Amino acid sequence: MLSLVRPPCGLNLAMPTPCPMIDKGAEQMAEDSPPAQTVLYVCSTCRAGMPLQEGQPVAGARLLAALQNAVETLPEAPQSQQQPIIRAVECLSACARGCAIALARPGSWTYVYGDLSEADTADILLGAQGYCASADGIPPWRERPAIFRKQCVARIPPQEIAQ
Repeated sequence: MLSLVRPPCGLNLAMPTPCPMIDKGAEQMAEDSPPAQTVLYVCSTCRAGMPLQEGQPVAGARLLAALQNAVETLPEAPQSQQQPIIRAVECLSACARGCAIALARPGSWTYVYGDLSEADTADILLGAQGYCASADGIPPWRERPAIFRKQCVARIPPQEIAQ
């Protein structure tokens, strides 16, 4: 199921809810609340540089479907192992690096990754688990799948980062 919000620019983007703890430092936030829900955004309209073929799903839609199918077939994760919510967005503006995904949660760093395909589904989910397990959205470098070490498009600081 798609959860889309239409911003003023006209693109449909699924947006996380604002964090109510804007004025607190990251350490205080971690002490006060359980980890926020991680969202794995998938650019579902990405064509990955390929021409549009009528009747065929674009590369981004295929990646989204592969991730959703993989999550449905995963064995039940332990309560301590948080799984991300997978959410489709119509554009991550990483067209030169499609297919693109982003991992985000309030109070944590956000990562955008590109040059992905359905063949990367297992590594994407493995990397998402590492992101979920990290306190600040920065999983240990050596524990990240190769695609998360080499195909990062952007790393965006949390809005509520301590000064």
